Amino acid sequence: MKDIILLGSTGSIGNAVLNVVKKNKSNFKIKLLTTNKNIKKIYQQAVYFNVKKVVILDYKNFKKFSHLFKKKKIKVYFKIDEALKTFTKKVYFTISGISGIEGLEPTLKTIKYTKNLGIANKESIICGWKFIKKSLKKNNTNFVPLDSEHFSIWSLIKSENIDNIKKIYLTASGGPFLNKKLDDIKNIKPKFALRHPNWKMGKKISIDSATMMNKIFEVIEAKKIFNIESKKLDIIIHPKSYIHAVVHFKNGLTKFLAHDTTMEIPILNSLYKKNEKFIFNNKNFNYTKFNGINFLKPDPKIFPLLKILDYNFKGAYFDIILVCLNDILVNLYLKNSINYISIHKLLIKLLKKAYFSRYYDKSPKNINEIENMVNKVKKYLHNYLKLNEKFYKNNI
Repeated sequence: MKDIILLGSTGSIGNAVLNVVKKNKSNFKIKLLTTNKNIKKIYQQAVYFNVKKVVILDYKNFKKFSHLFKKKKIKVYFKIDEALKTFTKKVYFTISGISGIEGLEPTLKTIKYTKNLGIANKESIICGWKFIKKSLKKNNTNFVPLDSEHFSIWSLIKSENIDNIKKIYLTASGGPFLNKKLDDIKNIKPKFALRHPNWKMGKKISIDSATMMNKIFEVIEAKKIFNIESKKLDIIIHPKSYIHAVVHFKNGLTKFLAHDTTMEIPILNSLYKKNEKFIFNNKNFNYTKFNGINFLKPDPKIFPLLKILDYNFKGAYFDIILVCLNDILVNLYLKNSINYISIHKLLIKLLKKAYFSRYYDKSPKNINEIENMVNKVKKYLHNYLKLNEKFYKNNI
């Protein structure tokens, strides 16, 4: 029986993990769940999977709903540190599925309590990989990237010499607007942008898929995780979303990894050890899915945010500022406060501001400096949009 800590159990990644555990009950045991605000769901999860430790990271919800769990003898914590200290030995696997930069601190705190760490949180890797990597080494904890693209790259190159790689291609579906001109969808409502053609994902990542920001983040992630040069990384569109990564080697060979559009596959393959026997499903190989693979080069006119990949700054503050600006703008779009094209125009415009660019070749020394930068970005953007509210509503 393998023990699991699940950070962010009520999100899309959390759901995928629990589906895997549900189908493999005799092999895995959930020891700890966390959420921010979805109390009803985490209560149901804790009862169903007989989880005795739950963390509610939002203080108001913690104070208001903690008593509900007592009847089921479930211990509720507000601070993840307090919950983790109750573990007398390392758990087998921790999965970090908390969305946004808020996932970084809980991920870092959990590393010393786990033998293996799987991260499906882009923002944590992009903003804090230096600190994650240091802690992994210090605590002798293995790392597995769970994002389908990075899990695929990891699977394809783990027995290869990195110097033998000529190019790595991360595949993108193109999202719901692949064949649309940007001007034709500049005022498109969020409900249409959320309609990903192949994947069932959370709202934030669905919008990032539509704008292609999701792939920009994945390129940055791959650069950090695999310690590989930017020039060896590229994006190609694969509308079927069946092939997740392609690696071309200097010896002339090209490898790719394919699987159905469900996160359960990389999760399941991460949880089991190399020589353990397990079955995802009993379906036969469907070779017809490879008919008409149809790889395409993404058009910068449709996806103007791809220009961001030309900003090759060495400092980690650029990545942190990029993540934070995008988070805020996407949330504003989801609330109908700005239109779709504003995400693109405002993001590129703001990245050029001297207020931010002075930090681009610098890096934070600790996690507190990351949090300080996030607060700076939030404050600046709040004031900027307030001053320019009338202009953007009338002209974008």
